[in-house]
Amino acid sequence: MKQLSIIENNMKGSYAVPPVSGFDQAYEFHRTIAGYRPTPLIGLKSLAAETGVGSILMKDESERFGLNAFKGLGASYAAYMAAQKYSKDIRGFISCTDGNHGKALAWIAQKMGIPCRILMPRGAESRRIRQIEKYGASVEVMEMNYDDTVRCAAAEAEKSAWTLVQDTALPGYTEIPGYITCGYSTMMREVLAQADEMPTHLFIQAGVGSLAGGVIAYLESVCGSRLPFIGIIEAAPAACYYESAAAGKKICIGGGPETAMAGLNCGEPNFVNYPYLMSRTDVFIKCSDAVTYKGMERARHPAGTDRAFSSGECGAVGLGVIETVLTDPSYAAERLQLKLDSDSRILLFNTEGEIEDDE
Repeated sequence: MKQLSIIENNMKGSYAVPPVSGFDQAYEFHRTIAGYRPTPLIGLKSLAAETGVGSILMKDESERFGLNAFKGLGASYAAYMAAQKYSKDIRGFISCTDGNHGKALAWIAQKMGIPCRILMPRGAESRRIRQIEKYGASVEVMEMNYDDTVRCAAAEAEKSAWTLVQDTALPGYTEIPGYITCGYSTMMREVLAQADEMPTHLFIQAGVGSLAGGVIAYLESVCGSRLPFIGIIEAAPAACYYESAAAGKKICIGGGPETAMAGLNCGEPNFVNYPYLMSRTDVFIKCSDAVTYKGMERARHPAGTDRAFSSGECGAVGLGVIETVLTDPSYAAERLQLKLDSDSRILLFNTEGEIEDDE
């Protein structure tokens, strides 16, 4: 059985407006945070040469704010805007997380002097819990999946009068998820300042779709309709966008999907970002954990003179997908689906570094 599957998106070109704007304001806010600097854009020249493409660029978010992941961009901007728009005397922040978002929210809450409560779905790893607790947040593991834990966090926010900071939109709750999505646009802004040429291909991970929404919306604000070829990557057990493309309608995956890619273990799309991503994406890709493990190994042991970097389970999946498709002869058809050739300039996002062990 193949370790990844690609489906062409028949919904591309349907009408949908970008879900967010105000990118300059988010960027200017990020620049005020102590320790802000653009994260590296790593050129994997040896791997590109070995696999027959023009270039492979990796935006390395493992160095963002010392948090080992990109989530600080969204959580910080949403927390700041919540404090500005709703009340400077917020009682506390509450959220659901698989790990990195909760860690980022705990980090910014600590900076702001605001209590933080984090709910995590069943199966949450102790190493991820400890990473959140070190920023002073309280953590509770619930006996339910990620999407149900999001709804639980929303109910707890209502009951306690704390502020929910969540990237999943809910009925009557879209503004703060929009700030999170907008916060992620800073990554793409940095890429365009760092890269010599516009990428021809962009491959990006999706859980609920906030990261992809922010990155693609910013890119469209710069280049208009001349978007690169876009592929959205998901963990197979929770591939709600892929399955939506296959069904021709929005699909939510319930139950208890299991994947090592904890941050992608989200079975329900953000309904605000969903129409936009379905209208702009060329292909959806779902893959097994084996694909991201391959990417993690390549990050540790790079080709030729490429530099090594830290890449966790969610961060490495794009690298695993690209190398699999470009080097495994059994994926020749998939290489054609992705329109990859010697002129391709590929942009990937290392959304997290390897997570530290408990010890």
